Amino acid sequence: EVHLVESGGGPVQPGGSLRLSCAVPGDTLNSKAMSWVRQAPGKGLEAVATRDSGGATSYLDSVKGRFFISRDNAKNTLYLQMNNLKPEDTAVYYCALEGDARTKGPGTQVTVSS
Repeated sequence: EVHLVESGGGPVQPGGSLRLSCAVPGDTLNSKAMSWVRQAPGKGLEAVATRDSGGATSYLDSVKGRFFISRDNAKNTLYLQMNNLKPEDTAVYYCALEGDARTKGPGTQVTVSS
C-alpha cells in the first residue's frame, strides 16, 4: 500500500504560479510511473501530467507549456510546477500511481481567482 501526501496548493490570481509537492516512498518514486490528477467542482478526475520511471513525461493538452512534472529522488518528492494559472485550473490536485486513482492522497486545493 502506497501512502502519498500532497501539499503546496492555495489561492492564486490568474497568471500566477504554484508548485505542488507530493511525498512519495523512495522505492515507488524510482520504479513507478506517477501522475498528477485533478478534480474540479462537479467534474470527474482527469490526469494532467504523468512521468514514467524513465523520465518521459506527458501532459493534458490544456496544460501543455504551463505545467511541468518533475521529481527529486534525494527528497523522495514529486513536483508539479504550474505557471500561468487559469480559473479553469481550479481543482483539488492529487498525485497517484499512473492509472490507479485508488492510490491518490488526500489532495491539495488550488483556487485560481481574481
